[in-house]
Amino acid sequence: MSNRLEKLEQLRKEAMLGGGEKRIADQHKKGKLTARERLDLLLDEGSFEELDMFARHRSNKFGLDKNRPLGDGVVTGTGTINGKIVCVFSQDFTVFGGSLSEVHAEKICKIMDLAMKIGAPVIGLNDSGGARIQEGVVSLGGYADIFLRNTMASGVIPQISVILGPCAGGAVYSPAITDFVFMVKNSSYMFVTGPNVVKTVTHEEVTFEELGGADTHSSKSGVSHFSAENEVECLQMVRRLVEFLPSSNKSPLPKIPTADKSDRLCTRLDSIIPANPNQPYDIKDVIMEVVDERDFFEVHADYATNIVVGFSTLNGMPVGIVANQPASMAGVLDINSSIKGARFVRFCDAFNIPLVVFEDVPGFLPGTDQEWRGIIRSGAKLLYAFCEATVPKVTVITRKAYGGAYDVMNSKHIRGDYNIAWVTAEIAVMGAKGAVEILFHKEIAQSDDKAARAAALEADYNEQFANPYEAAERGYVDDVIIPSETRKRLIRALTLLQTKQDTNPWKKHGNIPL
Repeated sequence: MSNRLEKLEQLRKEAMLGGGEKRIADQHKKGKLTARERLDLLLDEGSFEELDMFARHRSNKFGLDKNRPLGDGVVTGTGTINGKIVCVFSQDFTVFGGSLSEVHAEKICKIMDLAMKIGAPVIGLNDSGGARIQEGVVSLGGYADIFLRNTMASGVIPQISVILGPCAGGAVYSPAITDFVFMVKNSSYMFVTGPNVVKTVTHEEVTFEELGGADTHSSKSGVSHFSAENEVECLQMVRRLVEFLPSSNKSPLPKIPTADKSDRLCTRLDSIIPANPNQPYDIKDVIMEVVDERDFFEVHADYATNIVVGFSTLNGMPVGIVANQPASMAGVLDINSSIKGARFVRFCDAFNIPLVVFEDVPGFLPGTDQEWRGIIRSGAKLLYAFCEATVPKVTVITRKAYGGAYDVMNSKHIRGDYNIAWVTAEIAVMGAKGAVEILFHKEIAQSDDKAARAAALEADYNEQFANPYEAAERGYVDDVIIPSETRKRLIRALTLLQTKQDTNPWKKHGNIPL
């Protein structure tokens, strides 16, 4: 018996070393943690239960049969984050550069299958050189097996990808299917083809960081939702995100304790809207005043900044927040902001997270660039997402709600459950200046004092339309409120809507305008 125990202990020690002490030292020299060190930071202390520690590859080509390390380049298992069960895999760059083989892929698929069975989030820590070339099409098939599981799990369990090294070629598509992508500045990269191939094909000179670094994907492409300064900060951000999420689409929402009073007045909001309707203000200041303890976890903070999305709580209830940002492009909706908003809305709806919308939108961005690149189709994505969503949906119109954008931003007409307007709200087809130019252009042209006549007509238009009361008369908003009442009114509405039931017509799936 003692010999068997010694054998087990020996194998465990071998597996824990991954590719060996030299390669671990090399990983540390690059400023990177090992696969197991990352899991220690991500998971609650002592909670990790490893699976398939003793798995080895079974390839004998190119001399691989002489090098069969335990674990085969990926550590898989279960653990907890703040007591919530999660399924994890962490690729080990010290073993064959973390390259994906048949067995490596089987381990990842196995943990994903388990996550689906038990209804738990799956978190992948990616640090891999790509497909293991020596295994050829078998490794490519392994990627496809993972892609299929990502797709089947979408909307069933939360899927989080953390990029902690290179992620190239086919490997990028698994993170792209998942719900949230985290990257670390100056050490993680994502691209379909690397800088050398780009130079050969397009003759462009580009660095790894410029082509596929964290800043690039967080601000330009929108592929990454979060960008961290280092691995420790990144893994803490992942823990933070998991706090707001249910374990699956059938699990109840977490209840997050708060000392913030549900009837607290937000007196600062009574003076936050500038007297000049064209002057910006920061919608994040509004969000912070309303949510529990000024705690807002923003998603996609550096991408399409004219719309703000993220998670917070109201009286301990997790909510997804979507808000136009007047401080960026006047809060106008364009292609990128529409797509960003639509994806976030669909995630929240899939996992039964109520939606809170703060609306101050002058319309959709005009111009040939937007039209030629498909603003119609992209704007329709956000519209489709809000129409399709059956979770509790509440909207606060803070100032402008103009044109088709008024309809899109969770209006009453597309099943908004509770829609309120501040006294400062302006709900109209368009702003006064544009409306007057269209309606009275002949009258103004014939006037002796064109400027004075236009100003008088604009003032009359504002009196009639630049307010929330016509919409209130027709029931398009449920109430007009003083801004300081916003927090308590939203909490009351969300409490009422906890038992909401709504359904869509039976269908295999809809055809969102991709």
